[in-house]
Amino acid sequence: MDDHVTAAYLQGGVSIVNTIVINHITKDYGHNRGVFDLSFNVEQGEVLGFLGPNGAGKTTTIRQLLGFIKPDSGKVKILGKDCFLHADKIQKSLGYLPGEITFMDSMNGMEFIRFSAKMKKMKDLGRAPELMEQFELNASGKIKKMSKGMKQKIGIVCAFMQDPDILILDEPTSGLDPLMQNRFVDLILSEKKRGKTILMSSHIFEEIERTCDRAAIIREGRLVAVDSMEKLCSGKKKKMEITFADASMARGFCDDFEDKETEIADRTVSVHVGMNIDRVIKKASVYTITDMSIHTQSLEDFFLHFYGGNKHD
Repeated sequence: MDDHVTAAYLQGGVSIVNTIVINHITKDYGHNRGVFDLSFNVEQGEVLGFLGPNGAGKTTTIRQLLGFIKPDSGKVKILGKDCFLHADKIQKSLGYLPGEITFMDSMNGMEFIRFSAKMKKMKDLGRAPELMEQFELNASGKIKKMSKGMKQKIGIVCAFMQDPDILILDEPTSGLDPLMQNRFVDLILSEKKRGKTILMSSHIFEEIERTCDRAAIIREGRLVAVDSMEKLCSGKKKKMEITFADASMARGFCDDFEDKETEIADRTVSVHVGMNIDRVIKKASVYTITDMSIHTQSLEDFFLHFYGGNKHD
């Protein structure tokens, strides 16, 4: 059974419902720009991180999910409905935060929030007051005079205000300061507990690591990996630095350890470890240790090999 094609499938005897289904879509703009034979899904109630460098095809994929553009081939469906043919119906249960928000600069922030509520056919402002308080948003000023961060807060309020069951978020914390980024993470974790389905494109890997169940990684318009965050994070390398009482002990440890990834500088040895921390500690324990630290590879560094290195920043 192809779980990218069907809306539901069995996993370990449990029925899994795919709220968002992306099935072999291609949108070719020429010169290797676009997305190509892309397939993945977002299960009901999960938060899926959508990762890739600028120009990888994340926004092109999201625009097809919103029904703004039609794939050259393949299908995108939300709640079993074709995203292009039934865009108006889908968007009633959808919260969307675009990567580049288009505002009406003649309005102030509150006028724009009211305008958004009216467009969504809401009877009132829904969760907007609560969200404005959470993000310390004073929306009374003119939008054209607002900072990028202030505009981003308005976008977040508009995406979440109708309390949608499905959220598609394109670089949601762009322009926010670290405090507000943490507030946003708290919001996502809260929505996750409430069973919301969230697809979130982001370059902030700590954000993805803290909030997402799985991650789909895209490079040059093609899917290169999709897996659970637990499995992806378990593959991250760890670097252990051990300082011994004297240089002879450091050399003795290196001779005993016989690992090509071991580096020595006087009394300090650096060794790259995966799941072998216990082995390293046991080898080192026969010597006198004066200091020891473990540095875990960042998720950003871990993903670089999917991107092909820094040139794809």
